[in-house]
Amino acid sequence: MSANATLRAVLWDFGGVLTTSPFEAFNRFEAERAIPTDFIRRINATNPDHNAWAQFERNDIGPDEFDPLFAKESAAAGHEIRGKEVIRLLSGDVRPVMVDALKLCKEHFKVGCITNNVQAGQGPGMAASNEKAQAVSQIMSLFDVVVESSKVGIRKPDPKIYQMACDQMNVDAPQAVYLDDLGINLKPARALGMTTIKVVEPDAALEELAQATGLQFTL
Repeated sequence: MSANATLRAVLWDFGGVLTTSPFEAFNRFEAERAIPTDFIRRINATNPDHNAWAQFERNDIGPDEFDPLFAKESAAAGHEIRGKEVIRLLSGDVRPVMVDALKLCKEHFKVGCITNNVQAGQGPGMAASNEKAQAVSQIMSLFDVVVESSKVGIRKPDPKIYQMACDQMNVDAPQAVYLDDLGINLKPARALGMTTIKVVEPDAALEELAQATGLQFTL
């Protein structure tokens, strides 16, 4: 195993990469309520810089303000959902195979996390239980740098948040790989010169990461 000598850092999204995606929980919720699939995602993608979700991720508003604002937006689109109901769906389950890959990357490169999150639940992973919060805390302790939208007031896909992570890690963007489950969040990272990997299925993403890093991961 020979690590890529030109690479200096591997940057990770959190939800949907190191944990299962909250979109899966959104879809289960929608199915239970007979709401169209991906309805919540469409609300969050409408007026994406100024809607309730964008304000919440930047910490411009808190959970109590988000609750009625999201209800108003969703009701206008045809199905009222309280914001606090959405918050309860945010915490995914840890993907051990991705955490193992993170640990291997840490042995050879700087590792960082860029996450859009909200000030809800427990810790940066927005955990809904103490047990899950402890698991997330252990993962977060592996990173050299963690950049949270709710703390810095900037959210992906704003290019400034990627540059902020690179600056804190003292690396240039072309020296970094970035993994995210959303194409819209990968586009600005790629424009800065990062190698980007879209995480849909963990095994496929790790095959791409192996090519980028020169490391061999257990699938």
